[in-house]
Amino acid sequence: MIKKATYAIWGKDIDPAAVSQMDDAVSLKVAVKGALMPDAHMGYGLPIGGVLAVKDAVIPYAVGVDIACRMKLSVLAIPFSEYEAHKQIFRQALETQTKFGVGESFSRKRQHCVMDEDWDFSRIVGSLRDTAHKQLGTSGSGNHFAEFGKLSMIREDIGFPPGDYIAFLTHSGSRGTGAQIADHYSTLAKRLHPELGRPLNNLAWLDMKTGDGVEYFKAMELMGRYASANHEIIHDAVLAFIGETALFTIENHHNFAWKENIGQREVIVHRKGATPAGKGVLGIIPGSMADPGYIVRGLGNENALRSAAHGAGRQMSRNAAMKQFTFKDLQDILHKKQITLISAGLDEIPMAYKNIEDVMEQQKDLVEIVAKFEPKLVKMAPPGRKKRKKRR
Repeated sequence: MIKKATYAIWGKDIDPAAVSQMDDAVSLKVAVKGALMPDAHMGYGLPIGGVLAVKDAVIPYAVGVDIACRMKLSVLAIPFSEYEAHKQIFRQALETQTKFGVGESFSRKRQHCVMDEDWDFSRIVGSLRDTAHKQLGTSGSGNHFAEFGKLSMIREDIGFPPGDYIAFLTHSGSRGTGAQIADHYSTLAKRLHPELGRPLNNLAWLDMKTGDGVEYFKAMELMGRYASANHEIIHDAVLAFIGETALFTIENHHNFAWKENIGQREVIVHRKGATPAGKGVLGIIPGSMADPGYIVRGLGNENALRSAAHGAGRQMSRNAAMKQFTFKDLQDILHKKQITLISAGLDEIPMAYKNIEDVMEQQKDLVEIVAKFEPKLVKMAPPGRKKRKKRR
């Protein structure tokens, strides 16, 4: 009899559906160990906020549909006291230098060396190259955003003195290309494991000792470089528009799988909506459009597979949020916190998310806070630009 893998839970009042999904995940014969972060909620296959280590396999839906979804922050050499003087040009930069919404692309392709890599190692990946190039520099839909805000340094040990700086923060991933790659390899994994049945078939894996697993992993890593390039282009374009350069940048993936070790054993660690938090590793954990986010340093907690939350985490579905709240509710909270919202859907209202302060308190043994980011000027996909249900 195969011994069931174990996992630890961080946080309180975790969605029971997310716990059930984690129970399913560690029951797989390839599972080695798991962890559930305090921002956890139900996803497809592995829950959002789920971390799963497996042996000799990779699970497409444990990575997620938005492969290599990523955060990037650029700190500007402008004290926050000058924010109001620059606000109009910041707004123009957000409105002109990237695009939001399902399927959005640029008619004039933006250039980056990631598009010169080999995309033809896989039929599906090669077929998506042109679409990927057109969407390079766009920001997507759902909970993706681009925003300016105030960064308050709490510690002095990352390269510049304490104080309040203007910073630029983005959240987006591998766009439609990553989604189609995820769908293709997830379908293949399910076909290879008919014995799993529902709901375990959403956790179907590809063998890393065969061509299918190696090919997916190569595609996933390409999407990681593509997502990073996407952020690089957005940051370069926005900063060039406002005539500034970055003093300091931080970025990290979530929705990804890494080859790591547990003891002397190599495993594949999937972090679906979870931030890498190895000892000393810097990462970004955002709140909502009206709540702070944090720059953190990982503490390398082995029980959590060196991971942490990737955000506040939803406490209600998009449909529930739109039924319960109005745009006046959204405007009231933004006015109270002196935040300017350029565009967003009502489903992203801050009340749909958990309290970020609670989430941070519940993972004090996973990360330490280095700096605090407070959103001030926010752009997300306008209402009506999210035609497709977001699956992660």
